Amino acid sequence: MTQPFFHWQDLPAAMGLMSRIPVRVDPEHAALRSARATWAYPVAGALIGALAGVVALGISAIGLPPLVQAIAALTTSVILTGAMHEDGLADSADGLWGGWTPERRLEIMKDSRTGAYGVIAIALSLLWRVTLLSLVLESAHPVVVLAGLGALSRSAMSPLMAFLPQARKNGLSSSVGSPTKPTALTSAATGLAIALPLLGPIPCLAAAAIAALWATIALRKIGGQTGDILGASQQLTEIAALIALAALLPSSL
Repeated sequence: MTQPFFHWQDLPAAMGLMSRIPVRVDPEHAALRSARATWAYPVAGALIGALAGVVALGISAIGLPPLVQAIAALTTSVILTGAMHEDGLADSADGLWGGWTPERRLEIMKDSRTGAYGVIAIALSLLWRVTLLSLVLESAHPVVVLAGLGALSRSAMSPLMAFLPQARKNGLSSSVGSPTKPTALTSAATGLAIALPLLGPIPCLAAAAIAALWATIALRKIGGQTGDILGASQQLTEIAALIALAALLPSSL
């Protein structure tokens, strides 16, 4: 039987995969449509971001400054996602820059231990995001910004899965499978449809450029993508979008 292009249960499946939020997921449906459900990744990201934004809004309501709002929002995001994207960034940094051959790099990425590159990558990611988000929240609504970032930073995942080969035959990415190119393009379009009115075009362009660069690096170093590469793409595109947003702030000079 031909599967529909969209299904309402794709969103709970995406939320169940990408967060620790307790949602009711049909295991049979999730297994059957795992690759097709990737169109819903940006929607799930927007919901996760909006929840983090609500926490930041609450911090703002009690009079605490944007820096504290940013820390609270990122803490909420890490809790909601189980730090899966941060873990992907750490593993990618360890593997891509800690090994000399594609095979060795993949072996390092699979190792549960975190090395110096991974620790530094997470530290720098948190530092960039907290600093930039605190600047942006001085003049922007936290729910709007974080929902937009959540959608945008996950809109490249499905295209990376569709247009890059799987670098290994087991792991999270291979278990999900490769979405079709129409599904991948729908995911990207969905993310842009959410992010464009919330963030504007320049952050979207910055995120797209970094996603393309990251895809090129992954292809050259390990021959394709893995779940860690996908997780790292979320972190890197979010940072790129935040840099663009901060650069667009009116100068105080």
